Amino acid sequence: MKIVVIDGQGGRLGQLLVEAVKARLPQAQVYAIGTNTVATAAMLKAGADFGATGENPVVRNVMDARGVLGPVGIVVANAILGEVTPAMAEAVGSCQARKYLVPMNSCGVIVAGVEELPLSAYVARAVERLAAEVKNVSSFD
Repeated sequence: MKIVVIDGQGGRLGQLLVEAVKARLPQAQVYAIGTNTVATAAMLKAGADFGATGENPVVRNVMDARGVLGPVGIVVANAILGEVTPAMAEAVGSCQARKYLVPMNSCGVIVAGVEELPLSAYVARAVERLAAEVKNVSSFD
């Protein structure tokens, strides 16, 4: 099962997501796709199985992913201080995978109605939702 984690800047959120996915779903193949090399390196250090950096790896790897995790900005062109290109946002938004997005003020997107929680709580919720989908949908292989 291919799970893609996308992050930018320093990769802290991506690192936390990779660690949580590997702990909760050890059978998953986790692909760390950074918008920059620092983010990719942080996610690989956290235990991702594969890593790549940049626009084309995002576009190619979300195509056949079962789940995509990252900050909400990965579906917004020019978010994360401009690190998310329009092609990246379109690819993530258009892919058939379920998206498990973490609200981050640094992405320049405020999701009305979302309570303020520590980052670790958002990560736990996103990964638990992913795990529930994997358990409940037999097509998740």
